[in-house]
Amino acid sequence: MGRFTEEQKRVALLLLNAPKTVDELNKQLGIPFDELNDNLRQMLKLKVVKVEGYPQKYKLMENIAEAVRRRKDIQEKDPFNLRISAVIEFRGVEEMFLKKSMDEIEKKIKADKNYTIYDVFRAKPMAEHGHVTSYLEVNLSAKDFTSLVRFLYFFGPTSVEVLSPKRVVLAMDDLQDAFMEMVEMIHSYNNAMLKSMSKGELEEFAKGLYKPAK
Repeated sequence: MGRFTEEQKRVALLLLNAPKTVDELNKQLGIPFDELNDNLRQMLKLKVVKVEGYPQKYKLMENIAEAVRRRKDIQEKDPFNLRISAVIEFRGVEEMFLKKSMDEIEKKIKADKNYTIYDVFRAKPMAEHGHVTSYLEVNLSAKDFTSLVRFLYFFGPTSVEVLSPKRVVLAMDDLQDAFMEMVEMIHSYNNAMLKSMSKGELEEFAKGLYKPAK
């Protein structure tokens, strides 16, 4: 459900128990009729729900209902509370190598015990300007803030959405470990970059990096 709106997620969770009419959904969710109907039309278009009976009731498609149940079951057993959705983009000259790279990254994420995986969506590869591109959309929770820092550094997502919680309180040890991870990673990156750039390139880079505060 990572590619749906929050309202659509709420509708799906409610429909998990039984089919509902628009009036029933409105009363139980408190979503205005115009917004609710817009969301339902979009869910019909995406084949997330179907309409049956009279009066008309909306029902989750079986494959979607199964996915919602699976996520709900994972959430109930999940010991972590830092939840994110992240997009990791891939680019290659051949589809075979692109898929191999995506397989390796997905395997590494799933094998890491610091994350609980809710869902991994793999986009269909597309040809673009002589290259093949695709992306993974990963919905996961992380053990702590340090684990999130490692995820950002090692897997390089191009976008991240924080799903929960709305407010985070970090333990001092977790924050300290995360800062030390960031310091080490930044120094490693800087050292590699310094070795590959000329003095003139470094000077130009420094001019663009350090800008006075307004």
